Amino acid sequence: MKTDLNQTLPLSFTTTEFFQNPYPFYEKFRSMHPIYWGNLLKYPGWYVTGYEEAITILQDTRFKNRTPLPQTSKKYEQLKNIQNDMMLFKNQPDHKRLRFLVSNLFTPRMVEHLRPFIQETVNDLLQQFQNKKTMDVVSDFAFPLASLVIAKILGVPQEERYQFREWAASLIQTIDFTRSRKALDTGNAITIILRDYFNELIKKRKHSPEEDLISLLIKEEQQGDRLTDEELLATCILLVIAGHETTVNLISNSILTLLKHPNQLMELKEKPLLIEGAIEECLRYESPTQMTARIATEDIEIHHTTIKKGEQIYILLGAANRDQNKFHDSHLFDITRNPNPHLAFGYGTHFCLGAPLARLETQIAIKSFLAWKDNLQLAASDLQWRKLIGFRSLNELQIIFD
Repeated sequence: MKTDLNQTLPLSFTTTEFFQNPYPFYEKFRSMHPIYWGNLLKYPGWYVTGYEEAITILQDTRFKNRTPLPQTSKKYEQLKNIQNDMMLFKNQPDHKRLRFLVSNLFTPRMVEHLRPFIQETVNDLLQQFQNKKTMDVVSDFAFPLASLVIAKILGVPQEERYQFREWAASLIQTIDFTRSRKALDTGNAITIILRDYFNELIKKRKHSPEEDLISLLIKEEQQGDRLTDEELLATCILLVIAGHETTVNLISNSILTLLKHPNQLMELKEKPLLIEGAIEECLRYESPTQMTARIATEDIEIHHTTIKKGEQIYILLGAANRDQNKFHDSHLFDITRNPNPHLAFGYGTHFCLGAPLARLETQIAIKSFLAWKDNLQLAASDLQWRKLIGFRSLNELQIIFD
């Protein structure tokens, strides 16, 4: 028998308290049951807060991805069509096929090849604030870095790269569980702009290829298969969203978390080789992506809970990453935590393709940032988080320094 979470616990995903700190809410969920039925979102469903339960569902292909917009939607036609062609929302066998074609060009070697450019970009961004006293980490550092890197990968001309910020910020609202009609209207309009922009760029690259991802994807053919024009367009737009949101959140959240834990910050400054482990712990402790969703294609029993065909499953990655049954002292931030099998990039066939790039960007950004100034401090303690459920994202992060 299902017990409605709303009747059992006074919880809401729309309160200021939740957006500021969702983790006590997650603990209340888990204290009832790691898979619990609730009616907190538009569509009732199962809320998964347990680590083992999350992994079980994420690797079971009977739980399918669903596109954020209903297939019957007419009002947001352009947005819906692009989302339908995105690898992020595909299921097998289409997902496997698309991932195979794209992943061949998104290899660790390609990511490592970007290291000098990322380091140079980080240095340039920090240099602009060398003689200043304050910085907004989000808009002055993390977002420009992510924009410049993903635009370089795609082959976007340098003078056109900064418009990516508005595009990415608008489109992320359309896939979050808080989305409004206004956000969908704006997202549909932005999609039309992006569609026209990338169609023109794709046309240029077909005529005059360069050493960028679009040119390589046009040329790439595996076992007689290649991306359709619609899939290529959707991949470009997906990279604009994913290439910004996860990385910007990860860099900003990492700097915030380290500044709030001065002993850990000092240890990292004294032992820079801990940088990889530190970023993994930031991923676990303040996961950039907090929630993902699935839908059951048949009746399935998971850990003594029967999920019926057609029911929604909301997997709270931020909660699973703080499950005390998996992580000792899960509420503590520990940059030496090992092992650290967090789920910040998902799990299974939909594991984030851009994880190596996000990790490298953040490692370079944080290491350089901490070496840049000695006396880094938060400008204020009352931080403002964006009102998103699926993502842990700061509006701004003002810091002061000498």
